Amino acid sequence: MAIDVNAVPKVTLNNGEKVPCIGLGTFGSDRFSANEVSEAVEGAIKAGYRMLDCAACYGNEAEIGLVIKKVIDEGVCERKDLYVMTKVWNDMHREVEKSALKSIADLQCEYIDLLYIHWPFPNYHAPHCDVTSRNPDSKPFSVAEFMDTYRQIEALVKKGIVRHIGISNMTIPKLEQVIDKFEIKPVACEIELHPCMQQQELFDYLVAHDIQPVGYMPMGSPMRPERDMEEGDIADLQLPEMKKIAEAHGVHPAIIALKWAIQRGQIPIPFSLHNYVSNLECTLSDPLTDAEMETIKTLEKNNRLVKGQVFLWPGAGDWHDLWDEDGVIVDCPDAQ
Repeated sequence: MAIDVNAVPKVTLNNGEKVPCIGLGTFGSDRFSANEVSEAVEGAIKAGYRMLDCAACYGNEAEIGLVIKKVIDEGVCERKDLYVMTKVWNDMHREVEKSALKSIADLQCEYIDLLYIHWPFPNYHAPHCDVTSRNPDSKPFSVAEFMDTYRQIEALVKKGIVRHIGISNMTIPKLEQVIDKFEIKPVACEIELHPCMQQQELFDYLVAHDIQPVGYMPMGSPMRPERDMEEGDIADLQLPEMKKIAEAHGVHPAIIALKWAIQRGQIPIPFSLHNYVSNLECTLSDPLTDAEMETIKTLEKNNRLVKGQVFLWPGAGDWHDLWDEDGVIVDCPDAQ
């Protein structure tokens, strides 16, 4: 069943561009093949999705590109109707144009609507690696290196290869080091956001600087890779408060998580093999009450699921060092 694309609420970015209030994630959580993900993308586009969140490191852009070409050839939509987001992976921070052109070729999308710096440091790890994997060449965040990568994307905007710039997995201390250095302001910042990881301070910082929060793992990602699972992790959708609100609305708790995200003001980017219709449909009706929004606000538990252990550099402590939890960038060589 297709949903009226024009009925899906829009979010206005800081440059005036209007984009859908929900996107389709394409990270298969290491559990689904590239073909399974691309089949979901085809179904989602035909159902009415127009925002796609891709990434070179997901290993499925070529398959998704075949779908993009197919739906355009079939007249389902035009290229201008799609908002295609992708990301520069950690091993391409010094070769951003090469990365962008490869993604454009693979996705068969002519240009990139929004290009993110996937992680704010060039610490490569191989896909599907174990949580204990470490790259001996990894380094802590560097203001100069980050801005070099960012300047390369700004150059691509000027060339018309990329339309908008995004940042991802940032913290307030890192943002404070670069926020006044952008020539072209980022339109969005993609971070982990779900009821048990609301990151209110960072969320408010982004909103105050007119940078759109985009939330990955909006349902708490029960199907995330095993390397990101630890004892003590909280399952958002299993919380009694989420179940009670879901029961009141006659839906699955996953739908409540999405409604909360959209009403709060972030753009969620859920991935689903089969439930994309209900995920998109939930944007159109039956909003959460103010009381329900307040209840979910109390569920913040700082329950970070993507901890990033594989990005740690020699000499770092543990994954907490990646997230500047004490308000200081750990081991940053050029922080002011």
